[in-house]
Amino acid sequence: MRARILVLTSTFPRWRGDREPGFVMALCARLTDEFDVHVLAPHAPGTARAEVIDGVAVTRYRYALARWEHLAYNGGILANLKRRPVLYLLVPLLLAAQIGAAVRLLRHRRYDLIHAHWLLPQGLAAALATRLARRPVPILCTAHGGDWFALRGRLARALKGWTLRRVDTLTVVSHTMADEARRSPVCSGRIELVPMGTDLEHLFTPPVAERPEGADLLFVGRLVEKKGLEHLVRALPEVLRTQPRATLTVVGAGPEEGRVRDLATQIGVIGRIRFLGSMAHHELPELYRQAALFVAPFVVAAGGDQEGFGLVLVEALGCECPVIASDLPAIRDIVLPDGTGMLVPPGNPQALAAAIITLLGDPERRRRLARAGRRHVFARYGWDASAAGYRQILRDRIAARHPPA
Repeated sequence: MRARILVLTSTFPRWRGDREPGFVMALCARLTDEFDVHVLAPHAPGTARAEVIDGVAVTRYRYALARWEHLAYNGGILANLKRRPVLYLLVPLLLAAQIGAAVRLLRHRRYDLIHAHWLLPQGLAAALATRLARRPVPILCTAHGGDWFALRGRLARALKGWTLRRVDTLTVVSHTMADEARRSPVCSGRIELVPMGTDLEHLFTPPVAERPEGADLLFVGRLVEKKGLEHLVRALPEVLRTQPRATLTVVGAGPEEGRVRDLATQIGVIGRIRFLGSMAHHELPELYRQAALFVAPFVVAAGGDQEGFGLVLVEALGCECPVIASDLPAIRDIVLPDGTGMLVPPGNPQALAAAIITLLGDPERRRRLARAGRRHVFARYGWDASAAGYRQILRDRIAARHPPA
């Protein structure tokens, strides 16, 4: 009999072709060759309550009236709370609805393991649901970064600590997170490093023809504080003094968009920026292939949130697009200084402008970094490697629960 996995997540495609991040769905689909995978995710206006996508059964729970279900999706829970603090009223409703839905599933179906993405709320919901349902199902929890670095209030720390003491296995997506988890006194289960993957074989691939010689900069990401787009915009005037043909394409949406547009207008660079909004995942490779540079000006947000991994850097390097990124701990897994890209101090527009000017003026160095970057990420961050890592963890945990006679 095939083992059954219950996956709890708050980031998941709402329908086919949705522009929501699809890495949880992609991982689940790659596990269906060996496991029966059932995803439990929040409902949103226009979504089906139950469906099957690429062999993955999906159930969506209601947590408010349809017109109020705007806590998840469209930037993520943390970004939505920052943009509209009134949504904090929905947090206990979403948590209670998720726990209730998980309890019902656990009581009526057999599951061999729960995989919860993000410590809060999914890890907490999994730990509470197994106790309320009286089903001692092992829990694998994946921390993606925002849940690890942000949520630093006293209540959030207490809830994260309670959750970490009750999950059987914690997976993290970067060496920095793994080191912190191993030093933490509250992590009582196994700790594994398994980065999220992306399709580097068929989707994020190098251009067939020669990359255009231009000065087009590319930014891809949610428009939230930790992505640091403001600092890239502040660097543009200096870049334009040396590279007057330079342009910036911004892909993504979020609460910082209005402020960044106002800043660009104020310093006179709004005419050099294209805001494309959110785009479907399959539309991104062509942008990476056309850009001269991909720039990831990540920072540590005021609340402590920072990148846990930086999957967009893997996508860019997969397309042999040279990258410049902020020198943050998790980013050093991907960007090796002058090996696979350039690192600059976070929150420093002057250093960012200098790096951009340097690489725009040295096409041969850009090509060398991009080719080395493609080799580096292909060996480590393709979906085959990521799915294999999770598949082995699932096998081990299920075997530990059901040892052979």
